[in-house]
Amino acid sequence: MKVDTTQVIWYDRTLVSIVAILVATGLIMVTSSSLHYAENTFSGNSYHFLVRHLIYLFVTFIAVAVVLSQPIIRWQQYGPYLLVIGLFLLVLVLLVGRTVNGSTRWLAIGPLTLQVSELIKLFVVVYIAGYLVRRTDELQNQLAGFIKPLIVLALISALLLLEPDFGAAVVILSTTLAMLFLGGAKLWQFIGLTAVVGATLGGIAVSQPYRLQRILTFLDPWADPFGSGYQLTQSLIAFGRGNIFGQGLGNSLQKMSYLPEAHTDFVFAVLAEELGLIGVFITLILFFILFVRAMKIGRVALLQQRAYAAYLAYGIGFWLTFQALINIGVTSGALPTKGLTLPFVSYGGNSLLICGVAVAILLRVDFESKLVDNKMLSVSDAEIQPGDSSGD
Repeated sequence: MKVDTTQVIWYDRTLVSIVAILVATGLIMVTSSSLHYAENTFSGNSYHFLVRHLIYLFVTFIAVAVVLSQPIIRWQQYGPYLLVIGLFLLVLVLLVGRTVNGSTRWLAIGPLTLQVSELIKLFVVVYIAGYLVRRTDELQNQLAGFIKPLIVLALISALLLLEPDFGAAVVILSTTLAMLFLGGAKLWQFIGLTAVVGATLGGIAVSQPYRLQRILTFLDPWADPFGSGYQLTQSLIAFGRGNIFGQGLGNSLQKMSYLPEAHTDFVFAVLAEELGLIGVFITLILFFILFVRAMKIGRVALLQQRAYAAYLAYGIGFWLTFQALINIGVTSGALPTKGLTLPFVSYGGNSLLICGVAVAILLRVDFESKLVDNKMLSVSDAEIQPGDSSGD
């Protein structure tokens, strides 16, 4: 590898700017939406969640710096091992995990907690990108190549549903299907499997009383506005109060204990109330630009014949976008309620950390593409070629 120290290679400034704006928005909205709740819950300490969120941001920045220093080839080499670790953690969390609000999703590590479902999203994308490189011919020419990764995904989804974490399972399955389609799966396979997965998820959704109740509540939340439909109706009230220009930063009424724990999964409702339709539209535009940049970064890597880096960028773009759209759909009443955070905006250290790592990988893919363009890095140094790594 040749390095020209006189030439400066910048990271994708647009992507950095978009994520910085989303993170800043999240910091402001977490502060605004949590002050009243924190004051009542933690003996007058209004800034409890703000302080913790700042600590999460600091840890995330350190993780981003570490990931930016690591070549993409490392993720390709260790992808299968990361998936095995992820499966082990999914089993472990069911055995010794911490239960909160009826869901067992967290592993306690001293004073820290690890939400395994956030970690497994990244590990699946890393693994599937490697699978698409190793098994390209099989995927494009044999049905088995299409089915093999789905067996692994079925196991992961089953473990997630036992927690239960239906939202994470939907995001992972949707992202994987999109990656397989881009990897060369035949259209009939994609359509057929999408129908099967959709029917399966639908069956799972109605198999448990609480999931069926969520669907019925989504269809008509006003039928029980003080019971099962309470959270959604309060979120819809927030959207309605926001109107076009919003009530003004800090002036939300729904965060005053009407909307439960508004700083987490429903922080977008508070944003809509305080910043109005303008704020909602700008946030959607930011996520759209993030998706477009991820697709562009992936396409550049693919044109350089760096297939793994390309699929990795595509997968991260789909994952973050799907999760954002689902969260926004839930808070606006367009989708049934699921426990998913809004990337970079919602309160939650695990989500913030993993999403930060994902964006750092995107930036590293773009950085290595620029190195290849400037002949400072060869394609062979940047990526393992098909057939050089083993495992499915």
